Amino acid sequence: MPVIRPYAAADRGALFDVCVQTADAGSDARGLLSDDELWGLLFAVPYAERHPDLAWVVEGEDGRIIGYIVATDDTDAFEKWFREEWWPPFTERFPQPTDSATRERELLVEAYARGAAPSAKAAEYPAHLHIDLLPETQGQGLGRKLIETLVDELTRRGVPAVHLQIDPRNVGAAAFYERVGMHRLPPDLGEHGFGLRLAEARST
Repeated sequence: MPVIRPYAAADRGALFDVCVQTADAGSDARGLLSDDELWGLLFAVPYAERHPDLAWVVEGEDGRIIGYIVATDDTDAFEKWFREEWWPPFTERFPQPTDSATRERELLVEAYARGAAPSAKAAEYPAHLHIDLLPETQGQGLGRKLIETLVDELTRRGVPAVHLQIDPRNVGAAAFYERVGMHRLPPDLGEHGFGLRLAEARST
């Protein structure tokens, strides 16, 4: 059976792999961008670098990493760090976009904008997460166990709530988040967002 364990530095490459293989609304995004690593540089690896104590991986029976959850317990502080420390070393590799609307341009515009202003969600939901699982992990309860593992640690730290954002095309993910007790956030906190108040999570 696959096991959930804390993230280790040796898992960094696997985060890139799992991230890109699930980045297109849960499907494989390899080849959609000029550089496949951009997905992981935005949505997975910086979290593990900044908060390795809030990162767990799913290790398959063959030793491969087949899923993960990464998070921050302070969204505003994380986004400030992303803007000032994490992203600048990659700006030569990924310059500000000047081309017409493409998926890659949208991602880069978002990357350059991160941390410029406080998050609308952070006041009520200061933590946020990213979770990705390869298709082979489905139906084993691993996603729920990853969420529960993170919730336990955030609760221990006194964090009141956590949020996430999804691709609206990923209806399977939306159904999963509702099954684990998350609720859709109101539009003024950003469309396609889900939140979880940790006191509620402990009582379900």
